[in-house]
Amino acid sequence: MELPKFLIADNSSLQNVIFIIHTEYPRFIINISNDQVYWLEDFDKNDEEVLHSESEQLINEAFNFYDKEMGLM
Repeated sequence: MELPKFLIADNSSLQNVIFIIHTEYPRFIINISNDQVYWLEDFDKNDEEVLHSESEQLINEAFNFYDKEMGLM
């Protein structure tokens, strides 16, 4: 089974906080309420260039996914 590229998550212990999970490389979780990104990968020097070039686009895609799913778009 293939996972969706993005998932929406919450947790009862963190009220009023919603997360978007990116399931493909580079995997990350974004806290929608404060825009904090949590990377689920270990990066080395070679990965940093790719990370910088792709991360902005992926994070924008995550926010667009959230807006679409919540009917904000």
